[in-house]
Amino acid sequence: MMKNTAAEPEETDAERRPKYAVPAVEKALDVLELLSAQAVPMTQAQLARALGREPSELFRMLSALEARGYLRREDNGGYVLTLKLFELSRTHSPHEQLLRAATAPMRELGDSIRESCHLSVLHRDQLLVLTQVDAPTSIRLSVEAGSLHSAVDTLSGQVLLANSPADERDELLARRAEFQRKSADERTAYLATLAKMHADGWGYAENARFVGGRDLSVPVGNARGRTRAVLTIASLRGTHTAHDDLFEMLPRLQKCAADIGRIAGIA
Repeated sequence: MMKNTAAEPEETDAERRPKYAVPAVEKALDVLELLSAQAVPMTQAQLARALGREPSELFRMLSALEARGYLRREDNGGYVLTLKLFELSRTHSPHEQLLRAATAPMRELGDSIRESCHLSVLHRDQLLVLTQVDAPTSIRLSVEAGSLHSAVDTLSGQVLLANSPADERDELLARRAEFQRKSADERTAYLATLAKMHADGWGYAENARFVGGRDLSVPVGNARGRTRAVLTIASLRGTHTAHDDLFEMLPRLQKCAADIGRIAGIA
C-alpha cells in the first residue's frame, strides 16, 4: 500500500550538497558535470560564465584535470571530457558481469527476431540503458546505451518497478515528480498497472514515447536479488521490418532474459 504522501518539491542542487563542502572538489565536479551535460567543447571563459565564476577561479583546476587526463583541450581552446571517467566507472561497475552475460544472448535474439533490443537497470531513481543491440535491418529503432530515462513513464522502468520490492518501489515513487503530480485516481490506476505487469511477467506499450513505437519488456533476474534488469524489444510499427504481432516474440524474449540471468548468476 502506498503511503498517502503529499507532493513535495524536489530538492535543489544546493540543498542536496553536503553540509561540509569542499570548494575545490565542488568546483571540479561542477566542470565535469557541465561538460557532460553540454557534450560540446567549452572554453575557460564559457565555463566560467555558465558556472557563475571568474575565469581565473577555474584556471588551476582546469590545468589539473587536464594533466590527470580527465579533460582534453581542443585546438580552439575548448575543453572536452576524455574517456577516463567512463573507464573508471567500468572498472568497478556492478553491472559489468551483467553486460558480459547479456552480449551473446542479446545478439542472438536480435538476429533471430530482426528487431532492436536493449537492457536497462535502475540508477539513482532513473532508467539507465546498459546496452543496446540494433536490428540487422536498414530501418530500425535504437536507444542509446548509457542514456537515462524516466523510470516512471517508460515501459522498461515500469516493469522494473513492478518487479522491485514494494518498499523500494514506493520510496522511489514518493521521490519522483512524475508520479507525485498524478491525481489520486491516476496513482491508483498506475499501481494497478504495475501489479498486472508483475502478475503477467511482462509489459507492453504502444505509442508511449512517440506515435508508431511499440515496446515489449520482461524482467531479468530474481525480484528478491539486488541486481535486477529489464530486457526490452523496441519496434516501429509500419516499417517493412516490423512484426504485425509483437507478442509472437515474447517466448524468445523471455528465453533471452532467462539466459542472461542464468549466465550472470542472478536467475
